[in-house]
Amino acid sequence: MTAPLHPPTDLRPFRVAVPDAELDDLRQRLARTRWPDPETVPDWSQGVRLENVRSLVAHWEQEYDWRRFEAALNAFPQFLTTIDGLDVHFLHVRSPHSGALPLLLTHGWPSSVADFVALVEPLTDPVAHGGDAGDAFDVVIPSLPGFGFSGKPTGTGWDVDRIARAWVELMRRLGYARWTAHGGDWGAAVTTTIGAALPEGLLGIHLSTPYAFPAQIPDALTPEERHAVEGLALYAGPLGGSNHLQGTKPQTVGFALADSPVGQAAWIYEKFQSKTDNDGLAEDAIGVDAILDGISLAWFTNSAASSARIYWENRSATMAGPRLTLPVAVTVFPRDIPRLPRTWIEDAYSDLIHYGEAERGGHFAALEQPGILVEELRTGLRSLRG
Repeated sequence: MTAPLHPPTDLRPFRVAVPDAELDDLRQRLARTRWPDPETVPDWSQGVRLENVRSLVAHWEQEYDWRRFEAALNAFPQFLTTIDGLDVHFLHVRSPHSGALPLLLTHGWPSSVADFVALVEPLTDPVAHGGDAGDAFDVVIPSLPGFGFSGKPTGTGWDVDRIARAWVELMRRLGYARWTAHGGDWGAAVTTTIGAALPEGLLGIHLSTPYAFPAQIPDALTPEERHAVEGLALYAGPLGGSNHLQGTKPQTVGFALADSPVGQAAWIYEKFQSKTDNDGLAEDAIGVDAILDGISLAWFTNSAASSARIYWENRSATMAGPRLTLPVAVTVFPRDIPRLPRTWIEDAYSDLIHYGEAERGGHFAALEQPGILVEELRTGLRSLRG
């Protein structure tokens, strides 16, 4: 029997290096775009508006600098390691301060490790960013299976439970005996699942997307609780087109987007538009280059179908989630959809060590309000140090 190509516990250094030919191909495809007719309504109720996508794509073709983003990623140590038969890509940045608390950061969809780039230095070196050395973190930022530079599963079964087990193994493999975790969107689902499993060494978690709906919605609701129920209905209904297709026909989504960079751009842009705390356009909240960083990463890795399958693998999941007994810190953002009330959060997490309400921000907290999220992570997890 021959030895496996990569031992199961290896950590292989990784750098992003998209060939020039792929950049040229992208620009050529963008220049040859066949545009659809414009929408027949004066708003976004039919989806992304033609004029807005044209503007985004013009910037992508003529001004966007992928090499800038590539260099930003490569400024941090990156690795691949094989867990449960799949290559997992991750950033691992150690703090220069002794006693740093290990923190696992997990993104969601349509996000990637790109979401956390602006958080890495303030988290690992708070002194250089106006903070205290006692709040320093070592950060570990993996790409979800099928996303970015992680491997693409060739079989079924990569649901949040399996991802959670892989992340626990990743932290063990990195030698961390005591650690914490954070997540938003699907990253929060994974982090919540890790918390429910109570793995050895996990001290507590922080969530910007609390999965804390009651299993049975009560008949009598406070105004805040009713707002959450209405937000969930909005998310599952008018805003849930991409979620429904990815939960039922992810391969069809892949076919639709794999050959069209503009299709990929519109698919992701619509999600940012609908769930950010913006003044009219998603780029008001995130910035056009940050939007295109995520879109470009999805395009160059051809991960439309493989990332969409996280919805299919977890199609029976709900926003209720398991009740947690370990220490949990939560930050809610005002324009998140749905935005959960404190009453349900306190009921779901019996050891709620921190509850924060941000002044600004929507669903994509790390991209929209990195400074607020950094401070919330410092404050929320501070009691777990020592």
